[in-house]
Amino acid sequence: MSKRRAGRFQVEPGSRITGVMRMKSRESLVRLKEFQVNEKRRQLQQLQMMMSEFERMTKDLESQIVVEEKKSGISDPNHFAYPTFAKAARQRADNLQVSIKELKMQEEALELALEEMQAEYARASALEERDSGARARA
Repeated sequence: MSKRRAGRFQVEPGSRITGVMRMKSRESLVRLKEFQVNEKRRQLQQLQMMMSEFERMTKDLESQIVVEEKKSGISDPNHFAYPTFAKAARQRADNLQVSIKELKMQEEALELALEEMQAEYARASALEERDSGARARA
């Protein structure tokens, strides 16, 4: 029979040690998949927080624009005397809206990736449970 080296030990094919090594690798695979799922969830939450913050900032800017327009009495952005602050705030609000749309696209992609990660985690967990059940019967 040929022998394989596993670290400092000689391991014969089919011995109990290879089973232990497979068990350890499955356990670490399950932990890795669990970590990846948790990481995707964290990224998704962070993205959602950014979008809500951008939406809040947009509302603040829009209210400041209304105040500035009332103060100057000019609400037409194309008017030559339209307040500079209102123009800048309007541009910033528009930029934030574009950013929100881009973040929503990223959110959709991240949700798909999370679903895939959850499926991989479920498969790895099922394999681990099957192996642990087989070890308990043996």
